[in-house]
Amino acid sequence: MATERTLSIIKPDATKRNLTGKINAKFEDAGLRIVAQKRIHLTKAQAGEFYKVHAERPFYDELCDFMASAPVVVQVLEGEGAIAKNREVMGATNPADANPGTIRAEFAESVGENSVHGSDAPETAAEEIAYYFSGLELVG
Repeated sequence: MATERTLSIIKPDATKRNLTGKINAKFEDAGLRIVAQKRIHLTKAQAGEFYKVHAERPFYDELCDFMASAPVVVQVLEGEGAIAKNREVMGATNPADANPGTIRAEFAESVGENSVHGSDAPETAAEEIAYYFSGLELVG
């Protein structure tokens, strides 16, 4: 497997509960390195632009409201097969279906408030990383 980079977002439900360190420990314990990180408070418009791929879905407005409801931590994770590894560590979107020990099994409050976001493919990762970070901020 090649070394990859992927975007990770620690969502408002998790930042409100001070879970950033516990979540990042899970990524690092899985062999992923955090090569860029910042805490930001998105506006609804910024969240809408980021999630525009879901604009036609019924949950879009609720998702944008949620993502703008409190600060998030956006970060870039790096490692061998980082995209798949991140998704494995996150667990299934529905916390009821997530494997024990995954972030969503341990910390998610619901399908909508599921504590983390991660890129799903190399192309998506590149676009999502560029949305939040300049090349100068990637310091792996």
